[in-house]
Amino acid sequence: MTTVALKDVTKVFSDGTIAVDNVNLDVNDGEFMVLLGPSGCGKSTVLRMIAGLEDPSSGAVLLDGELANDIPPRDRRVAMVFQDFALYPHMTVGDNIAFPLRLAGVDAGSRAERVADVASALGIGDVLARRPGQLSGGQRQRVAMGRAIVRRPGLFLMDEPLSNLDSGLRAELRAEISGLVRELGVSTVYVTHDQAEALTMADRVAIMRKGVLQDVGTPTEVYGRPATLYVAAFLGSPRMNLLEASVYVHLDRYVALNLGDQALYLPWSDIRARAVSHYHGERIVVGLRAEALTPVAPGGSGDVLQGRIRFLEHHGHESLAYLDIGATAIMVDDLGGTPAESTGATGGRMRRLGSVMQRLTGRPAEPAAADQDQSGGRTGDKRESVLSDGGRHHRRPAELAVRLAPYPAVAPGHPLAVSVRMDALHFFDERGDRIDVGWR
Repeated sequence: MTTVALKDVTKVFSDGTIAVDNVNLDVNDGEFMVLLGPSGCGKSTVLRMIAGLEDPSSGAVLLDGELANDIPPRDRRVAMVFQDFALYPHMTVGDNIAFPLRLAGVDAGSRAERVADVASALGIGDVLARRPGQLSGGQRQRVAMGRAIVRRPGLFLMDEPLSNLDSGLRAELRAEISGLVRELGVSTVYVTHDQAEALTMADRVAIMRKGVLQDVGTPTEVYGRPATLYVAAFLGSPRMNLLEASVYVHLDRYVALNLGDQALYLPWSDIRARAVSHYHGERIVVGLRAEALTPVAPGGSGDVLQGRIRFLEHHGHESLAYLDIGATAIMVDDLGGTPAESTGATGGRMRRLGSVMQRLTGRPAEPAAADQDQSGGRTGDKRESVLSDGGRHHRRPAELAVRLAPYPAVAPGHPLAVSVRMDALHFFDERGDRIDVGWR
């Protein structure tokens, strides 16, 4: 099989567009790696550079540890599966699958045997005499897969192969492709913008944004411990609630996270409190997924947020309530759309964030000297962050997403209290990087 390594790979097109920016990524032998991100983030360009269809502007592409920048595509033992299937309409299914073998000079008897074996494995053995125009979308995708598999490549490259199919067929073929690739043991790089595909199929996921690699890890790692604010906002349905919080430290007692009209208290015994305490007097971003919130009786004690339901979404198996809790939400604008201008709150303004986000300013008033001495905080830190990729975020009143039972006995305008699992909070600094200890 084949290993892949990208070392400081950059691709700049002739019009000056930086499609891929200094990407470093390793794909292990037999691994199913998914490149995930919105349209235009550079993931397909990475795939084409691995295949040899695009030359990197700088950096190195290594296959099995050997430099492959100058190796032509036909000599890379790579098979690609495209979004539009790319089948020859005048050929039968059997001839389409056999085409790469014919080019390689494999004799007719061996060709027929290998085509029959592959078609049987993919469940298309009964349509070998048909032409692509007589097949369904799922059958055409299986033919495209068969044409790739029959070559017995060392590496599969798949560029959004399921995006043209309906949702039911996508779910079916996700399982088939994942099982088949693992059975064959072939290293695979799979491009998609669909997080469900990424999280269900991948051994590891690499998340990209505007040509920059944001995070790499297993599906559990990138979902449960996102490295950046962008990754936190991109993964999950509903999206993670991202709230602006002012940090105040009460040494040896707790760290107060002021969320507008309410507050949460991180106990000093929580190992994360030490990391968050460095931001005394500053604003950070606190992330809460819907599964970290549980409806409770009003007036309950503990880590509880109170709010009123702004609106409800019914999804059959569950309902989502969106609460107004008097907090400020941080919105990530380039999750697939056009970056928006920021709308700063009174007394605050938005500065450009570092390599991931725009920096949050609008700091609260300086704490008293006694508080500052007690915390050892960083209120005097006047660092400016520079956003290299032009993305922005902005603020708006928070609507906290909470999961409820199907068709609950509540309506917009009703009060609702939710208990917060403090161990499930995520913290991000003003540059959009994760605040944590014991980072994986």
